[in-house]
Amino acid sequence: MKKQPLYIGGQEVMTEKTVPVYNKETNETIAEIAVAGEAECRAAVDAAEKAFREVKLSAYERYEIILKAANLMRERTEEFAAALSAEAGKPLRDARGEIGRAYQTLILSAEEAKRLKGETIPLAGAPGCQNKLAFTIRQPLGVVCAITPFNFPVNLAAHKIGPALAAGNTVIYKPASATPLTAALLCDVFREAGLPAGCLNLLTGPGALVGKYLTKDARIRMFSFTGSVPVGKSLQEAAGFRRVALELGSNSANVVHEDVKDVKKVAELCAKYAFLNAGQVCISCQRVYVSRSIYQEFCDYAVAFAKNFKGGKLSDESTCLGPMIAEKEAVRIEGWVKDAAAAGAKVLTGGHRRGAFYEPTILTDVTPDMDVVKNEAFAPIFSIIPYDTIEEAIAGVNNSRYGLQAGVFTTSLYIAHYAAEHIEAGGVVINDGSSFRMDNMPYGGVKDSGMGKEGPEYAIRELTEEKTIIMNFD
Repeated sequence: MKKQPLYIGGQEVMTEKTVPVYNKETNETIAEIAVAGEAECRAAVDAAEKAFREVKLSAYERYEIILKAANLMRERTEEFAAALSAEAGKPLRDARGEIGRAYQTLILSAEEAKRLKGETIPLAGAPGCQNKLAFTIRQPLGVVCAITPFNFPVNLAAHKIGPALAAGNTVIYKPASATPLTAALLCDVFREAGLPAGCLNLLTGPGALVGKYLTKDARIRMFSFTGSVPVGKSLQEAAGFRRVALELGSNSANVVHEDVKDVKKVAELCAKYAFLNAGQVCISCQRVYVSRSIYQEFCDYAVAFAKNFKGGKLSDESTCLGPMIAEKEAVRIEGWVKDAAAAGAKVLTGGHRRGAFYEPTILTDVTPDMDVVKNEAFAPIFSIIPYDTIEEAIAGVNNSRYGLQAGVFTTSLYIAHYAAEHIEAGGVVINDGSSFRMDNMPYGGVKDSGMGKEGPEYAIRELTEEKTIIMNFD
């Protein structure tokens, strides 16, 4: 059985205490990972701080290292994908897709290392400043802590580590305990790419324990976290007067207006976005508001698609649906659906569980106070809700403590513009679903969906300090 150590200051460190990692398809133990204690957390910050002070890589050198790491990861796609499929329960074809996206994210990050820039400030336009010149430069923060979730453990790590290194920071990397194997592989490729010791340090173990030690260390200048709302809020409180970027999920809504050209195509797209990765996507399609005139047609097409969205062996190229990350999560969503049904909701299809596998499920006749509507499901389910006016639909979309992304399907320029202006979300996608994301776009939410932006160009703005330089020529 694989024993996975910590990675601190360029050295592998094994601890006495370990926790198991399970194959999510078979539930077999496939690894034992080291659990970082207070001493290991302190040593990791020591190493990162030392590297920040002593390692002086130029922007071009950082570009070369990140680019090489990206290419090494792509060369090892099958190794990464096999580990990702086992630890996260992804169908192998989806795991390969994630590695491809992570490759692109690192390429984007490498390019941003060469684009760090400030701006000229027109002081000459102010009285008495005709002989003064002012401009800004961007400088790294120092030690950054990256905390990633289980659902896209490679690409989301790339979104945090790539921009942080590109900006000249050093990194403490804390992956989810359920998915640490790809984290170790990612550190391997950076090490092989020539990243100096201490610039990237890997700590594994329970988040509550490791997080407590890390937030106590004032030398960490920023925390970048993707995960649940309660943990994110707790982290923000513990971080105090330090920068925090939080991506905390959603119960993403989509609006399908009566003027869409192809109801079948839109229904199938919404269902696909609800069920991909077993629904364990922050911008998964969870609520769909559909014009009443096409409501029944939309429901029929969505149900037909759901019935063909099959589970199976993760290694099978035809498998669409894998298990949820743990059986307890499947039990949770099973309970939510049963509670909704007991309160009057109708289950059009699905609603059954087998271990950690939960069937693609569609509900109607739901109400805003049901867990399946108001909370983040993070499961392969969605609800279809009819509406009569666009104002009614958008009021439903906004009746949420979340606001990450929303999708709007319409051929009306007026409806598209009205929705874009009035939906309370970090992103509004016109004629595609809420789940649309490209890795070079700004990505982040409002309300309880968090604060700050991902996307290498935009993340770097938060991972750097903007310093103003004034030069007097009098």
